[in-house]
Amino acid sequence: MALPNTHYKTIGYLLWIFGFLGSHRFYYGRPVTGTIWFFTLGLLGIGWLIDLFLIPSMDRAADRRYRAGHISFTLGWILLTFLGWLGIHRFYMGKWITGIIYLCTGGLFLLGVLYDFWTLNEQITEKNAEGL
Repeated sequence: MALPNTHYKTIGYLLWIFGFLGSHRFYYGRPVTGTIWFFTLGLLGIGWLIDLFLIPSMDRAADRRYRAGHISFTLGWILLTFLGWLGIHRFYMGKWITGIIYLCTGGLFLLGVLYDFWTLNEQITEKNAEGL
């Protein structure tokens, strides 16, 4: 039986272009190594190059780990990445109160945005599980 596709290799490779900042690792639910990549510029570029070949396995692992449903991981990540400080991704997930708080405080002074980079995959999985 095929796994539901929660994450997309195309998005992973697009994020890999900026992978020396760890963006593709955050997308695939690897916040610890994403943070390490951010602070070391992809392990001085070496880890970044190696990840070019690891993206298919990271994609499969994310598909096994996270629950597909009515909330799209890809759209959630795009909204967080580009409009996180406005809380648009939180409105998309139906989290209206925290969405308004983010909107009024610049993503809770960007600390909330950082928190969401670490936890967005779990938040979406939880919301998708509630939708059953």
